[in-house]
Amino acid sequence: MLGNIVGVVENEVLLKLAIDINQFENLINIHVVMDDGNRKLVGEIIDIKDGIAHINLLGEIIDDKFIFGVMVKPSFSSTVKLISKEKIPMIIGVDNYRENTDIYIGTSPIYNGIKIGANINQFFSNHFAILGSTGSGKSCGVARLIQNIFDRKTYIPYRASLFIFDAYGEYHSAFKNIGGITGELSFKSYTTNLNFSDSEILRIPTWLLGVDDLALLLNADRPIQLPIIEKALKLVNIFAREGAEVIKYKNDIIARALIDILSSGNPPAQIRDQIFSVLSTYNTPDLNLEAPIFQPGYTRPLKQCLLIDATGKIREMELLTNFIQKFIQDDLSLNLKNEDIMYDLEDLEKAFDFALISEGSLNSDRVYDDSNVLKVRLHSLVNSDSKQYFDYDHFVTREQYIKELLTADNGRKAQIINFNINYIDDRLAKSITKIYSKLLFDYAKDLNERATMPFHIILEEAHRYVQNDNDVELLGYNIFERITKEGRKYGVMLGLISQRPSELSETSLSQCNNFLIFKMLHPVDVEYIRKMVPNITNEIVKRLRILQPGNCIAFGNAFKVPVMIKLDMPNPAPSSSSCDVSGAWFVQRK
Repeated sequence: MLGNIVGVVENEVLLKLAIDINQFENLINIHVVMDDGNRKLVGEIIDIKDGIAHINLLGEIIDDKFIFGVMVKPSFSSTVKLISKEKIPMIIGVDNYRENTDIYIGTSPIYNGIKIGANINQFFSNHFAILGSTGSGKSCGVARLIQNIFDRKTYIPYRASLFIFDAYGEYHSAFKNIGGITGELSFKSYTTNLNFSDSEILRIPTWLLGVDDLALLLNADRPIQLPIIEKALKLVNIFAREGAEVIKYKNDIIARALIDILSSGNPPAQIRDQIFSVLSTYNTPDLNLEAPIFQPGYTRPLKQCLLIDATGKIREMELLTNFIQKFIQDDLSLNLKNEDIMYDLEDLEKAFDFALISEGSLNSDRVYDDSNVLKVRLHSLVNSDSKQYFDYDHFVTREQYIKELLTADNGRKAQIINFNINYIDDRLAKSITKIYSKLLFDYAKDLNERATMPFHIILEEAHRYVQNDNDVELLGYNIFERITKEGRKYGVMLGLISQRPSELSETSLSQCNNFLIFKMLHPVDVEYIRKMVPNITNEIVKRLRILQPGNCIAFGNAFKVPVMIKLDMPNPAPSSSSCDVSGAWFVQRK
């Protein structure tokens, strides 16, 4: 018996010790059982001062099972004892560990030899966050956690699908050899390094980008810009096709744009130049600059009808207008079939130019200015090296593309798909992570059998991408917030890895159900965690500042109580070590 209960203050029990604490190696963070004959309450010693042990109440043992939460406080007559070694796993470990349902995470730094784990469903069926300051062992902890998924003797997680967005390219070395565990496991990597790579270049087919994707890619910031993007996607889908029906539709679109220009009231020279610009890029065999226009007595090409006479007017304006109006058909409809239509960013840029004209943007300075910003950004993208990330050499549907992502070079399914996004700027990296996340979410949402193909999207340096953006005002949603709110029922889970939780989206972080928090020093981040993370206690917050590297505090749905865990070093380790300054500085004198 440790002593007698002398007070109960809220969730804390005060115990006057009746033992010589010098005979014990350490009592802080040790669990005790308070037994009054009817109940067995469990607590953790959090402090000892002046012979009084302060015990934080955690839960109760009922029918030889630990239940978190306390409904009734212990009586003053309770017998207080240290918990027996065989019952420790009941509280902080995994009862009756099974390879197909449980995962070991690490060991207890408090109880020597006790392994700490979690039920796989309770951890990986929920969103999770792994937080910690730089140098706290966060990257090694992430690598070890994922390696533990695959380090099994009997069961193989063949159908696992972990998409890792690797901000620094450090996880490739940690996971590339998972095929060595068994030939049925495979690792696949993509890179954004266009100059030197032993991995496949990350490429997203342009035709799989929707309005929302392009709005993010072009950094749209006003809803008024979305109709232009939508129009451009419709036009590029039409102009990439052939056939008599399509040509009629093209003629109608071009003719309406030309009529708008002719009736704009702009100076004749401007009208002429705009029509030349449109027909030089967009034309059909029937409607082009060389199209013959018949007049009694002679025939002339369309471009000659644009000549400006001595009075400064387009003399053949009426003739030209009548010719173009013949191509406008109010009852025209086009039934687009599901054909293999490929296009690239250059095709999209041309369609974007035409969309500005066909939507009448040239007649509205405000609309044109807002839309032209996107046009300039698209032009910059087309003429940059980043264009290659959207070049794809064969047609694929969304389903086929995701299947290709999940297929390793050996033809087997890949369980870990690593995207090295170290070689692109943060803005493009954010857009790409959002595009992929939406692609995976939409695919999972459309499956006939819901949640039969779980996807885990793991974001390293998540504070760069999962932010309080204006996506909700622009698109009506933020994809990361939508996944954290809706993804679980479709089997799409988010893993946030960050050293700056205060910069994360509040909604996304608040929807995480499991946390591994390594050493955290920044007061803003510590306070943010206190406010945003559910079920966090003051005791956990206090410990965050003094954790050793590689140690974390784990809590959430997968853990019966908040528990301190020491994670083993991953093997192999990620490329996340600090710079060896002395090794780089010094050379031995000759």
